[in-house]
Amino acid sequence: MAKFGWAYVSCTGSDDGGAYGPTGSVQFLTGAGNTSGTLNFMYHTAAYGSSYAANSLVLTGTLVVSGTISASHYHIDNVTVIDSTGSTYFGNSNDDRHIRTGSLEVAKVAGNVILRADNTTETVSVRGFRGMYTPVTAAKATASVPSYILGVSLNNNVEINIPAASTYGSGAILIIKDEVVGRGGTNIRLTASAGYNIDNSSFYILTGSNPAISLYSNGANWFVF
Repeated sequence: MAKFGWAYVSCTGSDDGGAYGPTGSVQFLTGAGNTSGTLNFMYHTAAYGSSYAANSLVLTGTLVVSGTISASHYHIDNVTVIDSTGSTYFGNSNDDRHIRTGSLEVAKVAGNVILRADNTTETVSVRGFRGMYTPVTAAKATASVPSYILGVSLNNNVEINIPAASTYGSGAILIIKDEVVGRGGTNIRLTASAGYNIDNSSFYILTGSNPAISLYSNGANWFVF
């Protein structure tokens, strides 16, 4: 059985069986028993310039791989096309940010666009929308980010605390709906957090048959619309 191992190749040139190229170059067979290297394919055992740490293999040019590349970290510049199949995952913590410039589309395989963020018109369009729904079943409740719709199903007096407008942020929308058919004289009281208002009032009361209210935040206060 043939056995293979590592061999030291001297880079001192010779007429027969010599190895050529700059120090640190990765050798390749050129013919006639000779090997050579190039500055385009280098292995640096020590730090090189400001770009490469010690023990870096540096290729200048194109790399073609027919198998699989496994790495613990990728740093990719100047990507023109990404063509991927299967699931992809980005980020591993809640403070990760993934920033892109240009428009974005999410579409089904059949071609129906589900979501489009248009960089030219600065608009977002969706095929259908479903906001977060929070049921209110207790006499006291507090809306919290990212609640969008609060449905009150308790047949009794209910008080809902509306958080600071700055907590939800400018442009946020909050909808409260009475889901009880006959409230029998009870009401739903919306109370603004200390220092904030709802249409210049510290509270707002919903009465009548199945009332609803829509609020938006300008970052400083809440307003009815």
